[in-house]
Amino acid sequence: MKKIAMFCLGCMLATGVFAQSKADRQAILDVLEKQRGAWNKGDVEAYMQGYWKNDSLLFVGKSGPTYGWQQTLDNYKRGYPDKSAMGFLTFGIKKVDFLAKDRAFVLGSWNLKREKDEPKGYFTLLLRKINGQWKVVVDHSS
Repeated sequence: MKKIAMFCLGCMLATGVFAQSKADRQAILDVLEKQRGAWNKGDVEAYMQGYWKNDSLLFVGKSGPTYGWQQTLDNYKRGYPDKSAMGFLTFGIKKVDFLAKDRAFVLGSWNLKREKDEPKGYFTLLLRKINGQWKVVVDHSS
């Protein structure tokens, strides 16, 4: 009887994750696509709408950790003061894994094409579903 109960519980959990992950996976990809589109228009503030607007947002880049949505926005504006500095952004999404019904991990690559260079790297993101919307709460980009 215990084995049957465990099997049923496992089936329910697996079904719940699968049912949730298809729509939520697309919603996460949509967030990233909106960010990419905003970046390519030179609109850093629209790009930032994919991030959790909270002082606990964590961004980790080459200069180390930054806490807070506003500080992250300010850093982006300083580092990318105009459209030519922003270049043309592309993403390569390698993996989207769900850690819980309201938490997801994303691994991807980024590439910027600019007039004089083409920087590229990788990112890992932790997203949370907050008030029905997926938001980046941790971004580690290198």
